Amino acid sequence: MIDVQQVTKRYGQHTAIDRVTFTVAKGEVLAFLGPNGAGKTTTMRILTCFLPATEGTAQVAGFDCIDQPLEVKQRIGYLPETPPVYQELTVFEYLQFVGRLRGLKSQALRGAIVREVERLGLGSVQHRLIGNLSRGYRQRVGLAQAMLHDPPVLILDEPTVGLDPKQIIEIRELIKSLAGSHSVILSTHILPEATAVCQRVVIISGGRIVAEDTPDQLSARLRHSEKIAIVLKRPPADAEARLAQISGVHQVFAQGPAGGFMLECALGQDVREEVGRLAVTSGWGLVELKSISMTLEDVFLQLTRHEEGVSPAENALEPTVTAPAEISESSS
Repeated sequence: MIDVQQVTKRYGQHTAIDRVTFTVAKGEVLAFLGPNGAGKTTTMRILTCFLPATEGTAQVAGFDCIDQPLEVKQRIGYLPETPPVYQELTVFEYLQFVGRLRGLKSQALRGAIVREVERLGLGSVQHRLIGNLSRGYRQRVGLAQAMLHDPPVLILDEPTVGLDPKQIIEIRELIKSLAGSHSVILSTHILPEATAVCQRVVIISGGRIVAEDTPDQLSARLRHSEKIAIVLKRPPADAEARLAQISGVHQVFAQGPAGGFMLECALGQDVREEVGRLAVTSGWGLVELKSISMTLEDVFLQLTRHEEGVSPAENALEPTVTAPAEISESSS
C-alpha cells in the first residue's frame, strides 16, 4: 500500500532525508522511529503530499505522491502531532465539516460520524466546543477526523500524546484492531507503544534508514550473547563457580537482589533447563529463572547512538543489565 523508493529531501545544502526506502504492506502496522530531527516528519509530509521529494518516488495505493496528490489524499487519513481541529466548532460540527470535505453525504456522513464518535468515546463531548476540551479529547477528535472516511492508509504522528493511561490503552487497542483492514504508519517516541502495537519497525537516524525488521528480529541481529537471570533463595557460596561449569555458560556474575545471578551464554544456546535442574536438585530454592532479550529501547539506542558521534557499527552495545524483575523476558 505504501512504497517509498530512494526518497531524498534537501533544503538548500541541508539534506533532511537521504535515499529513504521502505514499504508497508496492506493491513500492516508499521512503527516509524527516530530521534528528534531524524527525518520522520519530513517523510510523513512527503507521503501526505504536503512536501515534494527532491529525488526518488513515493506511492500510496499505487498513486504517485507528486503526480497524483488528489488520488493519494483520498486514500489516506493523517493525524499530525498537533491535531488539525477548529476550536470554534463543536466536535459534531467539525466532523461534519471534515466529512463533507471528504465527499461524504447524507446518511453516509451521519453514519461515519456516529461510528467514530462511538469508537473514540466522544459521545459525552460531541456537542461541546473543541476549544473547551482537554488536550486528550482534542487528540481523539483529531484521530476521528483521520478515520472518518475509512481510508485504507492511516498516517499517525504521536497519536497518544496528551492521553491518560486508560485512553492510551484504548487507542492502542483501536490501532491494533485496524491491522488487516488498514495499513498504518505510526510515528512515536514511546518505544513500548511500538512493541505493543506494531508488527514491524523502521528506525531512521540522521535522515537514513538504519534498521527495518520486527522488534524480535532486530534484537536477535544485534545481540552478541544469550543472557539468563536466576534468583535463588538459598545460594551456596560457590554458586557462581558451579553455574559456570554448565556447558555453554561463558560467564556468571552476581546481580541484585540477593541471590540473583546473571549468566552469559553462547548465542543460540538455551541452558535454562540445565540451570533449573541444577538449582532444584541441589536444593538452592529456585525462585525465578528467565531469559533476557534486548528491548526495543536497547535496539533504538544502539542504532541511533551515532547522533552523538558514534557510528552504529562502532557501537555494538549490549543491553543494559538491570534487576531481573525489571527486564523484558520470556519465561522458562
